[in-house]
Amino acid sequence: MSDYKYLQKVNFPSDLKSLNHSELKILAEELRSEMISAVSETGGHLGAGLGVVELTVALHYIFDTPKDKIIWDVGHQSYPHKILTGRKDKIKTLRQGDGLSGFTKRSESEFDPFGAAHSSTSISAGLGIATANKLSNKSDEVVAVIGDGAISAGMAYEAMNNAGDSKTKMIVILNDNDMSIAKPVGAMKSYLAKIFSGKIYFNFRETLKLIISSFSKRFSKKAGAAEDFLRSAVTGGTLFNSLGFYYIGPIDGHDLDVLLSVLKNAKDSKHEGPILIHIKTQKGKGYSFAEKSDDKYHGVSKFDVKTGVQQKSSSNAPSYTKVFANTLIKHAENDSKIVGITAAMPSGTGMDLFGNKFPKRMFDVGIAEQHAVTFAAGLATEGYKPYASIYSTFLQRAYDQVVHDVAIQSLPVRFAIDRAGLVGADGPTHAGSFDITYLSTLPNFIVMAASDEAELVRMINTSVEINDKPSAFRYPRGNGIGLELPNISEKIQIGKGRVIKEGKKVAILNFGARLNECMMAEENLSKKGINPTIVDARFAKPLDHNLIWQLATNHEAIISIEEGAIGGFGSHVNQFLNDNNLLDSNLKFRSMILPDKFIDHDKPEKMYKVAGLDASSIENKILEILNSKVVIKKIN
Repeated sequence: MSDYKYLQKVNFPSDLKSLNHSELKILAEELRSEMISAVSETGGHLGAGLGVVELTVALHYIFDTPKDKIIWDVGHQSYPHKILTGRKDKIKTLRQGDGLSGFTKRSESEFDPFGAAHSSTSISAGLGIATANKLSNKSDEVVAVIGDGAISAGMAYEAMNNAGDSKTKMIVILNDNDMSIAKPVGAMKSYLAKIFSGKIYFNFRETLKLIISSFSKRFSKKAGAAEDFLRSAVTGGTLFNSLGFYYIGPIDGHDLDVLLSVLKNAKDSKHEGPILIHIKTQKGKGYSFAEKSDDKYHGVSKFDVKTGVQQKSSSNAPSYTKVFANTLIKHAENDSKIVGITAAMPSGTGMDLFGNKFPKRMFDVGIAEQHAVTFAAGLATEGYKPYASIYSTFLQRAYDQVVHDVAIQSLPVRFAIDRAGLVGADGPTHAGSFDITYLSTLPNFIVMAASDEAELVRMINTSVEINDKPSAFRYPRGNGIGLELPNISEKIQIGKGRVIKEGKKVAILNFGARLNECMMAEENLSKKGINPTIVDARFAKPLDHNLIWQLATNHEAIISIEEGAIGGFGSHVNQFLNDNNLLDSNLKFRSMILPDKFIDHDKPEKMYKVAGLDASSIENKILEILNSKVVIKKIN
């Protein structure tokens, strides 16, 4: 840090105010270098942050933060913002245990007015804050920064529609880098490209008058050309104008002089209503390896700054994501009705591999999980076999569609639920904690969880033939445990679990990827003379009633284990035991679930220890239940 001429002196945005424009440009380059250095040591989101360095400097220079509010959509591009807002000394703790979050987080800093990690929320949140200011007669500014991928989501349109009608002043900055995680899809991409290629620098003559005085001479010709274009243009020709926004742009998001001028005039504007500033940036800007990468180094592991080479996993086992993709490809080679769907996460879900093989049968619908689910439902009505591959945490955004459009109609949509359970560095916003609960409660659903990569293959194989109702199979982030994979003809019987090991006294009823921890706990317990039965339940719905009945009548205790919140697998087992009068003084039942709290980011194994779902916790729970007596407590 001492090698930097200006960055070492900047701890908070107030420190920027003493710098001139030339010094700010040097600071921006230092900020970019520091971000590259930090992420090379921690891993994380790189490309998006590199693309908004100049914008970050300009925003904090022009606006009076934290009094004025800057809301970063998603928040994965906020690393430069964190460096400038009192967190410079902690930037190399990003995404580490007890370190900085990889996203914006209200509890972390007063400069983070709204926590984010899922996309397309910034305009809604910004409008809420701006409305609160209006009701309180406060003049604080509100700025929402949203990317071209995120603005394609339905929620962003809902917010813009409301904002334009409300006549409430707020500033929306559309960061158009033509490169979200994957290429932005849909009509919005074409629309932004049309604006840029048409050289519509400003859509109103009034806008030109507002900012032209701030432009240097080298922009006068461009401004004049834009004004000439406007004379022949149809009035109100932009989508944003139609939505009630005062549109400015597109402008070069890496030209600090222009950014400073435009932002200052937007701030000083007395315009009643929302203003949208459209900037063009380059994802990965300033780091050649990121600039040349297909995904512009969106998310990276630790890497060598000089070579750009990222650290590879030490595991030789394939990732669950790749196992899913390769298995689905094999089935699709034999079944032309199989189609793949993803919501802007082709590489994260493995659908890019499927798309390479079957380009006409893979559909990336953009950041639009609600649409993805109902789109899949429509395909299912016509006899196709849609596989909607969506992270557990993102499927939450489409729950009404899962209920109304899929479950009620009993349509055979197959949900491939990636990132099930705790996910490590991305923290609670990306944890797959709730899907077991929110799916298992629905009639007409089959809910499976893979305990290892071989089981995942069997579940995919089984799902291909489920043609009368929806089904879901969940699997964790990361690599498998190194098992040989079965062929695609090997299926499992719906609603039937499997006994891994016969034992006595206590039965461990596992659902999901904690099976290996159960086996480790069993190994330790056997040394103490305790030999539990271990069962891989496979299904949360339908439950294997016969197997659970046998466990209940042949053991003193049953412990269910799952990587999910209350209301899931264990709750359904408990309900079955109660309904059949199996819970009496002769049987003890306990469910081990994720605790009723959000667990901060850390390495997954540490998060599961905090959650009480590691081998040691399982062992201790069994010892506790075997040594306990049934006590009925009276509640006063």
